[in-house]
Formats: sequence, C-alpha cells, structure tokens
Amino acid sequence: MFSKRLTALSALALTAPLALAGCSEQAGNTNGSGDGPTEISMWTHSAGNEAEIEVISTIISDYNSSQDQYEVVRQDFPQAAYNDSVQGAAASNDLPCILDVDGPIMPNWAWNGWLVPTGLTDDHVANFLPSTVGRYDDQIYSVGYWDATTLIFSRESILEKYDIRIPTVDEPWTADEFAELQDKIKDSGDFDYVIDWGPGWSDEWWPYAYAPLLQSFGGDLINRDTMESADGVLNGPEAVEFATWFQNQFAEGYAPKSNDQDRTEFRNGRVALQYNGNWEYLNNSEEFDDLLLLPAPDFGNGSKAGVGSWQYAMTRSCSDAQKEGALDYLKFSLDDKYIAQFSDATSLIPATETAASLTEKGWYSEGGPAEVAVEIARENGLVRPVTPAYPVMSRIFDKQLHDIVDGKDPKEALDQMVTEIDADIQSAGYNN
Repeated sequence: MFSKRLTALSALALTAPLALAGCSEQAGNTNGSGDGPTEISMWTHSAGNEAEIEVISTIISDYNSSQDQYEVVRQDFPQAAYNDSVQGAAASNDLPCILDVDGPIMPNWAWNGWLVPTGLTDDHVANFLPSTVGRYDDQIYSVGYWDATTLIFSRESILEKYDIRIPTVDEPWTADEFAELQDKIKDSGDFDYVIDWGPGWSDEWWPYAYAPLLQSFGGDLINRDTMESADGVLNGPEAVEFATWFQNQFAEGYAPKSNDQDRTEFRNGRVALQYNGNWEYLNNSEEFDDLLLLPAPDFGNGSKAGVGSWQYAMTRSCSDAQKEGALDYLKFSLDDKYIAQFSDATSLIPATETAASLTEKGWYSEGGPAEVAVEIARENGLVRPVTPAYPVMSRIFDKQLHDIVDGKDPKEALDQMVTEIDADIQSAGYNN
C-alpha cells in the first residue's frame, strides 16, 4: 500500500540513476502538429497488479475510442522501482505527460517543478472525498480514484464478552475507555496481546498509521499554519504524552513489538484488536461473520485516521496541446463507473460516494458491510502535511518512533525529530 521511502528528494532529483531502460520510445505526433492524434504518454506504478491495470486499460481504451484528437499511451512500472524511475526521468527531462504519484509526495514533486496544475476545478471534484484531491498552492495538482483509511478491527463477540461498548464515528472510545478495555482484555489472559498495531510493517506505514494517533493527542508532524517548523507541535507536551503512551503499549505488554507480515494474529485469535487499513476487510471478513470496523480512540483531540493515496498528475513535459488532452483525459476518467471499477479491483474506498452504489461488491455503499470506513475517512481523515518537506519528515518520524518503541527517551527522540526536520526545511528553502 505504501510507496518506497524517498529521502532528500530534491537532491535525488539530480543524482538518482536513470532506471528507464525498459521504457518505449515515444512515437507519433506528441505536440499537436502534423498528422494523427496527439500522443499523451502516461506512467503508472501498477505493473503486476492485474486487476488495477485492467481498469486503467479500460479507461484508456474507452477514451481513445471516444475521440480522435488525442491518444493516451501507457507505460507500467513495478511499485518498488517507480519513484526512482520518475526521479531519473525528471533529472534527464524525460518525464511522461501524465503519471501517478503517492498523495503525500505530490507537494515535493510540485515544488521541484516536476508537476504542473491539472486545470481541474472544484466543480470537477465536488463529489470527491477531500483526501483524494491533491491541492498545492491553492490549485489541484492531482486526483485519485480511491482511498484507504486506518481503523480498528475487532469482533462483536469479543466486545460483548468483556462488556465493552461498541464505539461509533460520532462516539469513539475515549482515552480512559481504551485504557480500561485494554486492561480488562489483558488481565483475562485469553489473548497473547490486546492489540496488533502493525509495527512489523515499515517505511510509510509508520507516519501514515501512527501520526494520526499523535494528532489525536494534540500533537502533529509540523505546524500546519505555517509549514515552517515542527517545534512545539512534534515535541510539545501533547506529543510527549503520545510518545510515552505508544512506548508503553509495547513495554507493558499490550501489543507485540513485531508481527507477521500478513497480519494473521487477529485472524488466529492471538489478539483481540487489530489496527490496520480498510484493505484488510476482505481477509478478516472471510474469517469472521461478526467482524467490526471501528474508529481509532479519541485521545483528547478527536479520533483521527490516515488517508491519502495514489493519484494522477500532469508533468512539466506536457506540451500545450498535450496539456489540453491530458486534462480532457482526466475529466473523462473521473466518471463514477470507472471509480466503481477501481473499488472493485482494489477493494478500497471509492473516491465518490455515488460510485459506491455502482460497485459489484457493494462494501462501501449505503448499508454496506464496510460503509463505516467511508465515514471514518470523511470525518476523521487527516492527510499527511501538504509540504515539500514531507518525504524527509516521514523518514525522520519513522526512524525516531522506531527508537522510541525500542526504549529511547520519548522527549529526546521528539526533540531530535524537530531538529532534523527544521534543519531540512531551512536548508532546502521550501517556504522561500
């Protein structure tokens, strides 16, 4: 679900190797002059994902057949190599016209000058979940067809056994309730651990999944009003309270410090709760007929959830004619029928609620078994900070939070995060 970690992205734009040996040469009319349709190159990170590629192929085929002015030509990359390929292409001025980008990284690519505004307006995306629309400098730079969110899985039979209230989006568990239910489940001895937080996953999972918990305590990765410093929000008393609590989750035996990569602990009955993305609904629902999808606890500043995933954007390589065609293609692709197909293919949340009713699975439609995931994403979702500093910020948070789990003094680790993040912001000049 998560892109390969990007570090010091502005520097990598100049130094990353060119990993494009397998890319086809652009052929035909690429700038709108001469005979034939204007060719619009498009890259995706979806190589190997047959279901997703099938939907993308359908959209492109339908679009190319619908008119004769433009022709979209697709190139697929495996996700592990994708960002390196984009960086190399940017360094050699060989970007495609359209590409997909992981939502939180988009501001960095825009700041580097790799991306240009799409030309989409608020009217074009009025029905979309806010987290599926990538905005930077008050313009729409990217748009996605689906999203994913974090939540807690449990079972109705488990909560009933320990007389635990089933929380709702409107009334999530409070911090006190969560502490009480954790003690109750732990003291029962019925499970190896109370909750699997997923610490065995790495890289972008950590800021995506755990920054919302920090934000629920009242901290954040950066001051979002200015995007100039993390001081006071990432190392303030609320952040220290979060880091101490998170460290204690593992130190006091509520959660394991490692877990199976396929997250089987919940399905095997070793934990009572599982913190995961809604994409795990398929596996968990096949195992349990009393599965519950629950919001994360409210630790004082509301229940928060991770959101924001892959989206499509336009690059500086587009000619004027290609920009017009790329915008025309993007608008065409935003039809609910395609969004519904993406949801069926990925098992993820449709970008529009109107598309949910068109899905074959029906998970996220009104009354559907996973409808609450849409509500969690809409009401509790908080996108990762919209700043070019995010890729470095993500890496720093990942590293230091791992150290906190391993026993490092929380305040010391948080102060180190702030020092490194602020130094990157100042040296890179993101806000100049």
